Amino acid sequence: MSRDTWYVTAPNAKVEGALQLIGCHLIRRVTMTKYILLVDDSELIRLATRHFLESQPGFEVCGEAVDGVDALEKASHLHPDLIILDIVLPRMNGLQTARELRARSYNVPIILFTWYADAVQPEDLEQAGINAVISKTNPAALQSHVKSLLAAA
Repeated sequence: MSRDTWYVTAPNAKVEGALQLIGCHLIRRVTMTKYILLVDDSELIRLATRHFLESQPGFEVCGEAVDGVDALEKASHLHPDLIILDIVLPRMNGLQTARELRARSYNVPIILFTWYADAVQPEDLEQAGINAVISKTNPAALQSHVKSLLAAA
């Protein structure tokens, strides 16, 4: 049984939704929502990314940040399951933000979502604790990495 799936037994109870009878127990599968923090200085990118992610079952954007400093504050209050960061941000760039999140013991997956994916050095990603770097031109790769990183978390 994965961490994000819970099974609820309800003998002698009325439970709505899809049920399965196992032995003498009614079982209902409940999938837990995973929360994502989006960090990008472009309102249009945040809006499009939010819409894209929330169209997938089980994902909810719990907050948005406009720069690295804002991301640190929101991460401490919202406790997301995953953080998606742009690299080019005001006040603190994405790599600096990721390093600071790791220094503060945030162990959630971090995806660097940027127009400049090819320009990022692998050693910079490793030092910053970035789990994946995805080009903004490839939303299918973003969806795939979000799913796999959250499944492993």
